[in-house]
Amino acid sequence: MNNHVEARNVVKRFGPTIALNGAGIAIAEGETHALVGRNGAGKSTLVSILTGLQRPDEGEVLFSGEAAPALADRDAWRQRVACVYQKSTIIPALTVAENLFLNRQTAKAGPINWPALRARARELLDTYEVDVDAQALAGDLSVEQRQLVEIARALSFGARFIILDEPTARLDGPAIERLFARMRSLREQGVTMMYISHHLDEVYEICQTVTVFRDARHIMTKPVADLPHDELVAAMTGEATAAYESRTRSPGDKVVLSGENLSIGGRYANVDISVKSGEVVGLAGSASSGKVGLAETLVGLRKADSGTVTVNGTRVRPGDVPSAMRAGLGFVPEDRHHEGFVPLLSVGENTTFPIARKLGRYGIVFPTRRRARAEQLIENLDIKTEGPDQPVGDLSGGNAQKVVFARALVDDPTVLVVINPTAGVDVKAKQALLGAVEDAVERGAGAVVVSDELDDLRICDRVMVMFHGRVVKDVPRGWTDHELVAVMEGIED
Repeated sequence: MNNHVEARNVVKRFGPTIALNGAGIAIAEGETHALVGRNGAGKSTLVSILTGLQRPDEGEVLFSGEAAPALADRDAWRQRVACVYQKSTIIPALTVAENLFLNRQTAKAGPINWPALRARARELLDTYEVDVDAQALAGDLSVEQRQLVEIARALSFGARFIILDEPTARLDGPAIERLFARMRSLREQGVTMMYISHHLDEVYEICQTVTVFRDARHIMTKPVADLPHDELVAAMTGEATAAYESRTRSPGDKVVLSGENLSIGGRYANVDISVKSGEVVGLAGSASSGKVGLAETLVGLRKADSGTVTVNGTRVRPGDVPSAMRAGLGFVPEDRHHEGFVPLLSVGENTTFPIARKLGRYGIVFPTRRRARAEQLIENLDIKTEGPDQPVGDLSGGNAQKVVFARALVDDPTVLVVINPTAGVDVKAKQALLGAVEDAVERGAGAVVVSDELDDLRICDRVMVMFHGRVVKDVPRGWTDHELVAVMEGIED
């Protein structure tokens, strides 16, 4: 069987980071080929290269044996490949017909023939069995319908190779089955697909071949039918090396944080969580599992559709961060650049925001008090800075993240919620940040750690694994990488 798409010996660097290191993939004509790997394995970078959004530093891309077009020739790329992303690119304010033929409403100059455009749209939708009204507003479509419209639009350019990037992330069970039925139909029509998913059970259901990336490298390509679940998970995780040695402790009896029957439509449903003093609870799962949305609900960044959050016995107002902080909660947000600190303000100002009212009188902060508290935090977390007056924007990523931690810890919280706490920092900074969580817990706080990094989760007394918006298992301390990843990816035996 001929290869429809090949990427050979691809190297891609972003500054000092090597996103792809001699990686490649070969996808046979008419097959559905899975690409899997943990976060940071290089999957997204390969997609950007296969779709002509990035140029590889080394290596080559071939379509049906011919070299890929020049990056500037967007029409040539559209005729070869299309990507249906997790986040829709459909424009809600336009009709389905307008979205299908955006910027090509007519073949020649002049006014648009709207009846003809709608007729072309209906013909295209019928060809690919998409049951959607061509005149409907795209904003009124379901997630499932928008995805099918995007697939039809991609095929209308002539592309016979489609990349589906986490297509089931926001679909329910019946919608996933309908998507798979459509994918099987497209394959019968000769369409080649690359399927990216964190849900390995889907790989076994819809794909013929699977390629594994790990740490920016190609690890393995095998027929799905010949690959046991254990071997696939082992290829994804590799040899486990703990970068941080977790401490032994005994949680107390007092519940310091609880969420009861929490739900947000489209994110997660009917979740209960309880954290005791002296306990670290992990939240793990794929990007679409709902773990970040749940954590943001606990701290007040999101407002649940139903359910309650209680901090230290106080029921906090839904979607109200100050209410949660007053009750004794500190948190490290997922996006430190937008929610964690103000770059132009100093280390001292950023670290002491939550306790400004305690550092002076009548709304005036006493600089000496702020400086003293900031210097204490700088020392405790070993923040490499010229001093409390240095702007946070001048610090390295690891030290900026330490400032975010300092702000979370400044008021000695009894509950600490941290989201992806060590993302983008080096090993030494990781150890300091995870150590800061354990220090707070040893002082009696309870903590929730949400992370994509297995090493972050090693400090947890137990890990709640979420899958498609529900908690599927509570895994006690002592898990292996293989065991935890198998639950996270939905293929536990």
